[in-house]
Amino acid sequence: MAKCLLINPSYKASYGSSKVSIIDPIFPTVALLSLAAMAEKHGHTVEILDLSYQQYDWRLVEKKIREFSPDIVGMTGTTPLMNQIRDISVMIKQKFQDILIIAGGAHVSALPKESLLESMLDVTINGEGEITFAEILNGVPLENILGITYRTLSGEIQKNPPRPFIADLDDLPLPAWHLFDAQMYKNKISRLMARKVPAGMIEFSRGCIYKCDFCASKLTMALGYRKKSPKRCAQEVLHLHQHGWREFGLADDIFTSDNQWAKEVCREIIKINTGVLWSCTNGIRVESADEELFQLMKKAGCYRVSFGFETGNADVLAAFGKGGKASLEKGIQAAKMAHKAGIDVCGFFILGLSPDTEQTMRDTVNYAKKVPLDILKFGIAIAFPGTGMFNEYWRKGLIQSWNWDDYVIHTAKSLFSHPNLEFNTVAKYRNIGYKEAILFNLKFIFRRIAHSIKSLELLWDIYYFFKFFFVPAENINANTAQYYAKNQWPQFDFEHKDIEIVTYRNAKTKHSTSLI
Repeated sequence: MAKCLLINPSYKASYGSSKVSIIDPIFPTVALLSLAAMAEKHGHTVEILDLSYQQYDWRLVEKKIREFSPDIVGMTGTTPLMNQIRDISVMIKQKFQDILIIAGGAHVSALPKESLLESMLDVTINGEGEITFAEILNGVPLENILGITYRTLSGEIQKNPPRPFIADLDDLPLPAWHLFDAQMYKNKISRLMARKVPAGMIEFSRGCIYKCDFCASKLTMALGYRKKSPKRCAQEVLHLHQHGWREFGLADDIFTSDNQWAKEVCREIIKINTGVLWSCTNGIRVESADEELFQLMKKAGCYRVSFGFETGNADVLAAFGKGGKASLEKGIQAAKMAHKAGIDVCGFFILGLSPDTEQTMRDTVNYAKKVPLDILKFGIAIAFPGTGMFNEYWRKGLIQSWNWDDYVIHTAKSLFSHPNLEFNTVAKYRNIGYKEAILFNLKFIFRRIAHSIKSLELLWDIYYFFKFFFVPAENINANTAQYYAKNQWPQFDFEHKDIEIVTYRNAKTKHSTSLI
């Protein structure tokens, strides 16, 4: 049986000292919890090193490896975390040559071959990882494992056929919450993000049926929608509670797309009566707002929903793929509906979307002032690998930076040549948005004061208000990671070599999940 160390990289360098650092989402990552549970089910020994709340320092990883002596190291990460994965791979190959190094997640699923070529990784898992990871640990020859890209003994890069997505998510083992000490997380997360610490993450469903050009979640979770049964969802809440967690954020992309199922999930959570609070960190589309659903969510412990409004211009909304039944007016109606049920509303806005102009960004700021929100965030559109936006910008030669540390939505650098806008103009509207929609928006301020008094969190709100007031909108400390050997990272010439465009795959294919 194998010993495996799973690593979640640090978020500190990504969030830096920007305004959004006050809502740094420090949750144990649900992806590693699911991988660990699958590995343990097959008799393997697993430990998790969570660097999310710590500054990245390669010595922390080396220390853990020497203590645990794993056979395999697995890492997960989005694009802003890829440089840490590269650095860890170099350090391990130089100090622990016999360890097999694996990476999964959104970035390596988008650039599987290129990720191997610019690192010392042995294997990338492309897409959903549980079955693939278990086969690697079980010693199945790499050439026989679906859904991986790997380095052969001769140094060649080999990409295997994709693995079908898991048909029945109820077959998955319960997440390995026993691998985390819940009490260690009581003071790690912002109190703007959680009311009842410690807080974890849960997924009730996987996938998305929409094709927003700035989102790549479907590379790992599929184009389609797979749901766990309502009873299984409640079982996961109970399981989390039994391991000392008192709140969770829901990781689902589109939790309310099937309102009847979502209502049944809430009814099952109400039955178990754990008292666990929860919030929808995303997953609520404005056209799916439903009064009965919000009332059931509130009764089941949900106190906040987040809407990805993205823009305040109807033409832009339709152009990047989120239009259709979604509309600006429905966004306002959805926020009011949630408030009526006693649920807080968080709004996310993106500036510099592909169709944006200076006028449409002004529309977005004005719309953010109009929607009745309790929390809101402005980000700059980033063309992450795997998104339609990235593919389009790459084809047109508009990408200016291939340094993955720069790929954060509160970046202070120009990463792309936008078709309509200068970067400084986009950054200017981010600052305008924070000033007009928060600092000088009396309706927002009075709503926030009333909320903080009602929720008995006035002191926390005062603390975070002053912190928000004095920190910049952009990330000014983006390169504070303590890398092992940045000058020894393998390089891939993205500017002059072709890259493989990975397309979304549908999750409807039925297949055996006997390995689970």
